[in-house]
This record gives sequence, C-alpha cells and structure tokens, in this order.
Amino acid sequence: MADVINIGLVGYGLAGRVFHAPVIQSVPNLRLKKVVERHTDDSSKRYPEVEVVRDVVALLKDEEIDLVVITTPNTTHFEFARAALLAGKHVVVEKPFTTTSAEALQLINLARRQNRVISVHQNRRWDGDFQTVKRLLDDKLLGRLVEYESHFDRFRNYEQAGSWREEKAPGSGILFDLGSHLIDQAQILFGLPEMILADIRVQRDFARTADNFELILYYEHLKVTLKAGMLVREPGPRFVLHGTEGSFIKYGLDVQEEALKQGLTPSSPNWGEDPEEQWGTLNTQVGELHLMGRIETIAGRYQAYYQNVIEAINGEAELIVKPEEAMNTIRIIELAMESSQKRAGIPYSSASLKSRAADE
Repeated sequence: MADVINIGLVGYGLAGRVFHAPVIQSVPNLRLKKVVERHTDDSSKRYPEVEVVRDVVALLKDEEIDLVVITTPNTTHFEFARAALLAGKHVVVEKPFTTTSAEALQLINLARRQNRVISVHQNRRWDGDFQTVKRLLDDKLLGRLVEYESHFDRFRNYEQAGSWREEKAPGSGILFDLGSHLIDQAQILFGLPEMILADIRVQRDFARTADNFELILYYEHLKVTLKAGMLVREPGPRFVLHGTEGSFIKYGLDVQEEALKQGLTPSSPNWGEDPEEQWGTLNTQVGELHLMGRIETIAGRYQAYYQNVIEAINGEAELIVKPEEAMNTIRIIELAMESSQKRAGIPYSSASLKSRAADE
C-alpha cells in the first residue's frame, strides 16, 4: 500500500458532506480523490482538488482508488459495497451496514475472499460522552452495573421534504438511523444480549416510518434501555447509569456533530471538547471515600475511526469496528422489529446467521 491512501466517496449528501469528507481531509495519509455526485459539483467547491464523477462505475474504474466510502441511502449499501469489493477496493459503509443481516453476512464473506478490509462507520464510538462512560465502567467506579440507559432525543414536529430516511422503505426510520449507534455502543460495552424487548412506534401524524423506539436488552444482572424519538422537546439525560456503588448522569449531546455542521474540522483547536456545563455528574463510593461531583468529558475524536482503518489496511493494527459487530447490530434491529410486532420478548440467537455462513 502506498504512503497515501486514495479515497473515492460515493455520495455527497449530509453524511458525505458533514461526517466523512472533512474528517477524511483532517487525517494524514488520506486523500479524497474522487466523489460521486449525480447532478451537482458541490464537493469540488470545498475541495477543488477533488474530481467529481457521475456514477459508481466511473469511480471503481480508477485503479488509484484504494478505499471506497459509501454514504448513499441505506437500500444501496449492499449493491455498492459488493461492487467495490469485487473491484478490489477496501470499503467503509455508512451505518447501518445493510438493511438485512443476510446481506451483511454476504459482504463479510466476500471481503474475506477478496482479502479486503470492510468496516462500518460507527463514529459515535468516539463520542466524548461514550468514551467517558466506557472509562468509568472499565475503572469500575460504579461497582457492578445494574442499569444502563442511553437516549438520542430529537424534536421535529414538521415534515422534512426530500428525506429518504423518513420514507417507508427497507432500512428507513429512526431504529436503523439512531438506533444503529445506540445498539452498537451497548454491544461494545456489554456484548450480545440474551433477549430483546422492543416498542417501536410512529408518533407524528405525517410520519411514514418509525420515529420512536424503546429497546430493552436483557443481560444477566443488567438491564439496558435504549431510546430515541422525534417528539422530545425537553431532552432528558443522554446517559443514566446505576451500579451497586453509585450513579452517573450525563446531559447534552457530543459536540462534534454540530461542529462539523458549522464547517469546523478535527484539525480545529479544542476539537471535541465538551463545555463544562455539560459534564456528567458522578455520585459513588470508592473504598471508604464518598465521591460526588462533575466529571470532565473525554474529548471526542471522530478522526480516530479513519486512523484505525488506515492501520488495518496497512496491516499495522486490528480493525476496531469489525463488520461482524455491525452485522450483529442489524440482527438486533431485526429481532427488535419482531418483538414490537409480537409485543413479546425475543431471545437473541445467532444460529440462523451461523447456518447461513455455512451455506456461503
């Protein structure tokens, strides 16, 4: 692999424009070479050195492209990722990985046969608040954790024109969108659940797909609650953790998304630093000491995702966001939809995935 990894970006909508291109450009040894835009040349206005092409075929023909980043609507992820792998490219897919776990498994097996890296853009593993929660748990500052609650609260009581995420289609809706992040974070902290109980709803009068969910993931001695909704005008805590020795409460969203929307990049000063008024509150017992106060949030680092992808491509480090984990996230979403339809808890099982793997 050359010192510089050339990237082809498929799509320049919100995900490509905000979450990928500026982060890619801030990482040494990454070069954004080509962008697929069907009708505009918007990417070249911010990145004059970038070549705009009109379709994926033109991008994949470029032998200098090492890594293809797919940020198009969810229903196209499988098709474009498969084509990129067959063209001999490494692949990053915007979350969610695919619309079904069966498609995810096919891509995993194809990447293995092609000897290429495939990863899913679970950038919120590098949210500062999540990194702080992970550190608290690693250091066992709450004793044995008994309850974990994680929210993504939004408020939009009007229809957003042209948003494919809110159309009635495979992979649409808030569970695939924000739920992918919450499920991934829980999976990294606690592994796979024993059972899933879900309540998935359409709350807004005009909505055509799910815009609210509550998932309860059952673990031995631990209850995990994941919630998101589009009618939460007064947000509650982002994280609520309770353990045998204490609690941790955190309000406010990670600051990196808003900074990227404002045109800043990870190269900007004080990147990812949480304002003090948003620091979480810890109330716990450590030995004979009762500790109570604010905990400074670890600075977020979205660029670390792409830095790890480079290292994995070059064989210098293990891939952090593994495609198998992203497949498990889709499987949990599938079981959550089944649970909500049946109004019953559904045991988690990977047996069907293992049988499909044997058939591949």
